[in-house]
Amino acid sequence: MREAPSTERGQTPEAADRPSLVQRRKAALRLEIAREAVRLFTSQGVTATTGEHIAQAVGISARTMWRHFPTKESCVLPLLSAGLDFAMAELRRWPPEMTLLDFFTETCRIGELPADSPAILDLIRMTSTDPALRSVWLQAHDDALPVLAELLARRAGGHPGDLRVKVHAAALNGALRAAAEDFAQRYAHAPEASGGEITACLLAALHAASEGLPY
Repeated sequence: MREAPSTERGQTPEAADRPSLVQRRKAALRLEIAREAVRLFTSQGVTATTGEHIAQAVGISARTMWRHFPTKESCVLPLLSAGLDFAMAELRRWPPEMTLLDFFTETCRIGELPADSPAILDLIRMTSTDPALRSVWLQAHDDALPVLAELLARRAGGHPGDLRVKVHAAALNGALRAAAEDFAQRYAHAPEASGGEITACLLAALHAASEGLPY
């Protein structure tokens, strides 16, 4: 059995939780592949782009690329996940005394969008017309669902498997997805759009989710 990390050997808990150098290099390569895939998909179309084109743009062999991703469309997953990871990181700073709507209002007002936002928004727009990319987009949100459930359960003192927590996590997840899609479509030709506009889209989606089912 592997020993637990010991601070006596100079390894702090923070260092133990930090990804290894190999993991960081792998993540960096996957993100570079994703960026080049979006660039090629945007400039020449998804159908006209092959996995070999993406690998060549990154400067790696096709064999190396296929070790990281099973399909050319799945290459974009790290970028879609980066946008969701940004939202999750913000939610982890959610103060106990603040409502979700107030927290997102304040966060979007003073915060900045992720550095890869233009590419992420281009990608989200493409997911509305390409079924394979749409599948990857939905997979990214499906992967985020248990993380959201864990965050909400911890805040409420419940369990991530509780039906109520799962429904709330699904509602928040759906609101985040709908807001991102709405923002991407509304401001496709307004690259200067940022905090204020995404706040409006997000709050509209959260208000709709918090209304319940009025049917």
